[in-house]
Amino acid sequence: MQLVFITGASSGIGQAMALAYIKQGWRVALVARRLDALQAPDSIILAAQACLAQMGVPDVVVANAGISLGVDTSKREDLAVMRQVMDTNLLGMAATFHAFIEPMQTRGTGTLVGIASVAGVRGLPGHAAYCASKAAVISYCESLRGELRGYGLKVVTLAPGYVATPLTQRNRYPMPFLMTAEAFAHQALPSIARGTSFRVIPWPMGIVARLLRMLPNAVFDRALKGRPRKHRHTEN
Repeated sequence: MQLVFITGASSGIGQAMALAYIKQGWRVALVARRLDALQAPDSIILAAQACLAQMGVPDVVVANAGISLGVDTSKREDLAVMRQVMDTNLLGMAATFHAFIEPMQTRGTGTLVGIASVAGVRGLPGHAAYCASKAAVISYCESLRGELRGYGLKVVTLAPGYVATPLTQRNRYPMPFLMTAEAFAHQALPSIARGTSFRVIPWPMGIVARLLRMLPNAVFDRALKGRPRKHRHTEN
């Protein structure tokens, strides 16, 4: 029976993916506790090592745990918030993969899945920390894919658009193509099984992302004029 290891499984995308894998008959190892950013790397490594000792080497590892906090760089205290977001979303992902890479290399198979975001394609007002972290996730996974290709391992990057989760429920701007976490999982699992290197879900948001990436900065800036910024982390 195949085994999947998923972080951020207490709600939203992680929970939906875990339930989808269970329905397919997989064994699941879940990390659901919301970790403090400074403790996350060591804690996630310990959780991964426990999985290896108790359940074996997973066939799929999904690094999904993440946070979204609005920041204002003019505020000194928000620099620490930016570090928290980067530590959780990027370093936490690297720590999740760390313990499994060598065992997977020894076995010669395995799939590492990084949950990025369409927000990593272009920066959005107030979203500097989150957008930067997800852009870094996309580049990190691409680098890792090249490093591990010769060992029989696959690295899949999934970039959700707007998903109805606790992370998005407080957004005060339009969220086109908003989808449920269950709908995301329904599309994500086949992409993981195929070993798709990069996919934006849902596909209409993928078209939007490609168009946004191609827009000249001046046009992109005009398009964002008047758009409400992401609420700062101190705002209710």
